[in-house]
Amino acid sequence: MDEEHPRTHSSINNRSQLRQILHIEDLYRRNKVLSSPLRTLLEIVIKHHIEGTDDDKMASKERESLESALIVASIEHDRVKLRSHVKEASPRLNQHDKGVHQGQPEGEKKPPEMVPKSRRMRRGVMAGPISSTLQEPNKPRLSGRQSGDGMSLVGLQQKGCEKSTSDTAERPQGSENVGQGGHDRNIVRPKRTPPNVDMSEMVLDDIEDELLELSNVSIRNSVTASGRHTSRPMDQHTASELKAVLLGSSVKCFSVEWTNQAFTFSETHDLRYGIVQKKGGPCGVLASIQAFVLKKLLFETPDSGQARLQALRPTNAARRQSLTLAVTEVLWRAGQDTHATLAINTGRNAFTPSGHFRSEGVLEKITCLTVDSMKDLQLLVEQHIEQFETGELGCLLLTVSAVLSRSTDKVREDMDVATNSLIGAHGYCTQELVNLLLVGRAVSNVFDGDVELDTGDGDSTLLKGIQGHCNVGLLSLFEHYNIFKVGDYLKNPLFPIWVVCSESHFSVLFGLQGELLTNQDKGPDLDLYYYDGLANQQEEIRLTVSVGKSSLSGQHADPDLIPPLELCIRTRWKDVFVGWNDTEPIL
Repeated sequence: MDEEHPRTHSSINNRSQLRQILHIEDLYRRNKVLSSPLRTLLEIVIKHHIEGTDDDKMASKERESLESALIVASIEHDRVKLRSHVKEASPRLNQHDKGVHQGQPEGEKKPPEMVPKSRRMRRGVMAGPISSTLQEPNKPRLSGRQSGDGMSLVGLQQKGCEKSTSDTAERPQGSENVGQGGHDRNIVRPKRTPPNVDMSEMVLDDIEDELLELSNVSIRNSVTASGRHTSRPMDQHTASELKAVLLGSSVKCFSVEWTNQAFTFSETHDLRYGIVQKKGGPCGVLASIQAFVLKKLLFETPDSGQARLQALRPTNAARRQSLTLAVTEVLWRAGQDTHATLAINTGRNAFTPSGHFRSEGVLEKITCLTVDSMKDLQLLVEQHIEQFETGELGCLLLTVSAVLSRSTDKVREDMDVATNSLIGAHGYCTQELVNLLLVGRAVSNVFDGDVELDTGDGDSTLLKGIQGHCNVGLLSLFEHYNIFKVGDYLKNPLFPIWVVCSESHFSVLFGLQGELLTNQDKGPDLDLYYYDGLANQQEEIRLTVSVGKSSLSGQHADPDLIPPLELCIRTRWKDVFVGWNDTEPIL
């Protein structure tokens, strides 16, 4: 429905408005006082029809017109009857009805004047119980459930129809006479600015009683966060640019591996830090975020130095907080440490796709929240962390957020070939996408700095690489095969955590000791931990790296039996032996 008929300002957007338009407010109120009230409006309507009651107001337009006419006639009858009683009970009201101004002598009466038909209609219909429906059906009304001394507005229309002549003698404070004669039903008006009413506690009357407390909390949170970010719904131009950068064309669609992947943690006791991957494809994004989650857990939590091994068994709150901080760091770096954009799924289409754009119901539902402070970004990520941790689009939302933080134009400038895409064949992550998450720039290479190639005809080609030291590193099997060389910036990161590229798949290798960052030729044995979210890993994999003992590796007579992970490790530490500690080697 949102795709074919997007919502507009005239759409029905809350249950209170729906009840008014369907004329079932009486049914709703009667249901609320039952010992076991029904939960939905549809159940209330169905029960009403089954019981065969006669006061059903969900009839045809003809019946509604007839009821409106009867209401108007009843109003006129009550008004005339009320006027006669008022004339007998109060001469002052009688004089006021004939046009005597306040403070004018009783003898100086204005001559009677004819009341236009339009004025009679305004007095008769607009003052009746259907006036609020005829005026502004889309405007929310203040609820009677207010704190303090605020006026209650709920049910005033019904009370107006039941006023008797005795009510005219004792009018509540703040009431007014509706109509020219001053003797129509009393309608209580709210004071413009009640001195002791906290306006922030007012809620709309479409909020259920049982959800009132939660709603007030949500309202306060939204007020607290206001002004810290700018919100912009996704438009088709931006969506087309995103698809072109991510997929190569605006007519392509994201695979199910991308639209059904979040940053969900493992429940295996020894692997509670690990993010689980469902299917192949977005492994580069998952491994990159996994690396930053480990950085937060192991090296940036209180007392992490004394209990780093215990930090690998985090609580739910600790790993969620680490995920929040990891997402914040990645996006802030992509925004050049000056700004960032967070993509959030609203569940409603922001635009109607048309032209050269293939719709799949993903980018259309995104709203972009932009901040210029890392603290505000962290608060924003905390507010929406469930979309990334458990939402189906969590991985894709993070990728879109990183691209928008960097901007599509700068992503194209980063790449050696501007027409490349961040998601390659078969839905795999390209090196550009992994670099965007690791270092904040979607460069195509992993060597240090830029390299300028002379083409021989007077022109040159600039190959862009890593520009400085990185918090998280990278090791690649392609270096073992001499396809390219990983530079020192990625081989020697600031923290002993590496994203490993092996056999077209990304995983994570990390350690707990600072000695891993030194280039010693010989020294004590080092422990490395390996995690692969796609391998359905059920136990902790701990590797022991013995520097200067490569002769022990002669047990691998057949080079094809050497695990690819060992080959990747040897691109970082030369002349080493890797022990698997009774764990089956991964071939």
